[in-house]
Amino acid sequence: MTVTNRHPVIQQCFLADESQQIALAKTVAKHLKSSFVLLLKGDLGVGKTTFARGFIQASGFDGVVKSPTYTLVEPYPINQNRMCYHFDLYRLVDPEELEFTGARDYFNDTDVCLVEWPEKAEGFLPPADWICEFSHHKEGRNLIISALTEKGKSLMLQVFADF
Repeated sequence: MTVTNRHPVIQQCFLADESQQIALAKTVAKHLKSSFVLLLKGDLGVGKTTFARGFIQASGFDGVVKSPTYTLVEPYPINQNRMCYHFDLYRLVDPEELEFTGARDYFNDTDVCLVEWPEKAEGFLPPADWICEFSHHKEGRNLIISALTEKGKSLMLQVFADF
């Protein structure tokens, strides 16, 4: 895999079951030590929330991780005194609704933001470090990860050297 400055690094993998999705999320959490914006795309039931739950728990949150479908965002304290903000924008009607949640403050130089259904907030969200596109494939899931920033590309190299 080559890291370049202008082009995304793309990694594709097959995840046979939920345990593999969680294992990948744990590997990402193990290597992610900085702020990060991760967009989770895919149809209903493809595993976006499963991945988010695995990441949040592996990052140090010791509680129930619930889907923020109705609240739009759930904050979770994670490792190294950081927060993980888990967004589920499925029910978002207008990206301006995010202004009322104070969401712009969540995208900062310290915390991690996981955003499900990011296409609902097009024009509002900052540039992503990773875009994860999940799709159904027979018994499992295909996952295409696009690393769009230097931080994202570096994480990609670490994660797939270890996964």
